[in-house]
Amino acid sequence: MSTGKKILIALVVILVVAGVAGYFATRGDRADLAVDEVAGTDPVLVEPDAQSIPTVAIAEPVGWSANEVPTPAEGLAVTRFADGLDHPRTMHALPNGDILVSLTRAPAVEPSGDTGLFDRIKGWVSKTLMGRAGATGASADTLLLLRDTDNDGAADARYVLTDALESPSGIEWRDGTLYVANHNAVLAFPYELGSTTLAGEGSKLMDLAPGGGHWMRNLELHPTGDRLYVAVGSASNIGEKGMEVEEGRALIWEYNLETGSQRIFGAGLRNPNGLDFSPWSGELWTTVNERDMLGSDLVPDYLTNVPVGAQYGWPWVYWKNNIDQRVEAPIPAYLTEYSRRPEYALGPHVAALGFRFSKEGARMGERFASGAFIARHGSWNRKPPSGYDVVYVAFDGRGNPTGKPVPVLTGFLNADGTTKGRPTWVEWANDGALLVSDDTAGIIWRVVAPGAEEQSAIARRSGERLPAQRELRGNRAAFGRDDYAREEPAQ
Repeated sequence: MSTGKKILIALVVILVVAGVAGYFATRGDRADLAVDEVAGTDPVLVEPDAQSIPTVAIAEPVGWSANEVPTPAEGLAVTRFADGLDHPRTMHALPNGDILVSLTRAPAVEPSGDTGLFDRIKGWVSKTLMGRAGATGASADTLLLLRDTDNDGAADARYVLTDALESPSGIEWRDGTLYVANHNAVLAFPYELGSTTLAGEGSKLMDLAPGGGHWMRNLELHPTGDRLYVAVGSASNIGEKGMEVEEGRALIWEYNLETGSQRIFGAGLRNPNGLDFSPWSGELWTTVNERDMLGSDLVPDYLTNVPVGAQYGWPWVYWKNNIDQRVEAPIPAYLTEYSRRPEYALGPHVAALGFRFSKEGARMGERFASGAFIARHGSWNRKPPSGYDVVYVAFDGRGNPTGKPVPVLTGFLNADGTTKGRPTWVEWANDGALLVSDDTAGIIWRVVAPGAEEQSAIARRSGERLPAQRELRGNRAAFGRDDYAREEPAQ
C-alpha cells in the first residue's frame, strides 16, 4: 500500500472518530425538571426515556485562581487546607489530627484484543470525554499524610506513607492497624499514630472484584471496631456486559475482623460510595450513584440506610417498584416484592460521593448540627449539569431525612459550562471543621462557622430489640419493617 493511501485512510479514520465524538457531544435531551424536584423524600419520577446514545455535557475543569475559593453558605467560611495535590479523592482523619488522603485515579485497563472497530471508537470517545472532565490519567497510587503543625487551619507538612498501592480509595484506622482498599483488595498495615511511614508490609484481608466501570472501593469500620464494611460499585450501567461480570459488585460487603469471614450485607446498589453510621440509630447508611441513559431527569442518586440483607433492585428495578425494561437478564422473582425504596433522593446524575453525618465536636453552627453533608461530584450526562457542590440534608429527631438538599459549598460550576473543581469527599477534622476534597483542582477545602461552639452529641434513639436473623434466603426474606433500626422509619 502506498504512503498516500495510508495517509488517506488515516484521515478518513480521524474524520470518522471526530464525527462520532461530535455526535456524542451534541446529542441528548434537556431536563424538564429542576434538580430539587427530583430530590428529597418524595422525588418526582418522570416516565423513562431510554437512550441508545447518552446525553453528554462535559464540564471542563479550568481550576481556581490563587485567591479564589468556593462560595460557602451564610455563616460559614472556607479556606484552603492543602493544595497542589495529584487528584485527591478520599480522606480519613486520625485521632491525633493527621489527615490521610488518597491520591488516586482509575486503574489502567488493558484493551481487549477482540473488540470491534465501533467499540474501539466508542472507547476512544469515552476516554476523550472523560479526559475533558479531568477523570483520566495515570494514578499516583499514593497515600499521603497531611499535618497542621501550628494549628492555623492549613496543612504545613506532608508525608508519603506509601506510593505502592493500586488505585486506593477506602481508608480506615483503629488500634494500630491501617486499612486500605485498593480497587482489587482490602489490605491491613501496622501503623502507629504520628509515624510518617508505613512500618511493614500490608496483609491482604479479602479480594475484591477489580476495576470495572466503578473502581472506588470505600471502607467504614463498625463503631465497635470488629467489622469492616466495603462498598463495591458495578462494572456497567444496567448489566449490559452480562451479570457474570457483576459477581461481587454493586453491593456492600461486611468483613468480620475477628473471624476473617465475609458476607454480602446489602445488594442491588449500582455504585455505593460514602459510608457512615447513623448517630440516631447506629445503622449503616450510604450514598449511591444510580443508572444512566433514561433521560436527564432520571434516575436520582440517593442517600439511604442499609438494613442487613437489604436489596435495592439494581439493575432490574429502581426506586423500589420501577422496572427497567432495558435489562436483558431475567429478573429474580423476589425483587418485585422485596426491593427497598431508598430513603432520600439527591437529584439525577449528581454523582453523590463522600458523606458524613453531623457529629459531636463539629463547628458548623446550629443550622447544620443535625443531618448529613454530601459531596455531589457533578454530572457528565445531564443538560443542564447537576451537582458540583456540597449539600446538607437535615434529619429529624427520629433519624429520618427531611426537606430538600441545602447548599453548603457552591461556586464550582461556571456560567460558561466549565468548572473550577469537583467536590469529591468530606471528612471531619479534629478541630470540628469540615474538609472537602476537590480532585480535579488538587485542593482540600476547610469549611467552618467562625466563632461557633462545638456541637453536642446527637441523642441516640432506642427501640425494641431487633430479631437475631435478618437476611435473604432464596426467594424469601427474614427481615421486615421491624428490622429497620429507626423507631419510626421514613415512608
